Amino acid sequence: MDAAKITSKGQITIPAKFRKRLKSNTLKVTMKGDEIILKPIIELGGIFQEYAFKDKPIEEVMNLEKDVFADAIKEKHSNN
Repeated sequence: MDAAKITSKGQITIPAKFRKRLKSNTLKVTMKGDEIILKPIIELGGIFQEYAFKDKPIEEVMNLEKDVFADAIKEKHSNN
């Protein structure tokens, strides 16, 4: 078990072995009972930011992409 101290400003240091696995420097913080849950937030950057779905879980966006792709394949093959 790793321990992290909370500073007087409410900050903690996440051990490097966990930070490396996150692949993000932005976290969603929630509580469940007496546990604090940290989940990485993957952000789109650069030119794609304006096309990003805001306020939607990544799972929902991925499902939308799958549906759009499947519809495009069906349309392409139905015209032949």
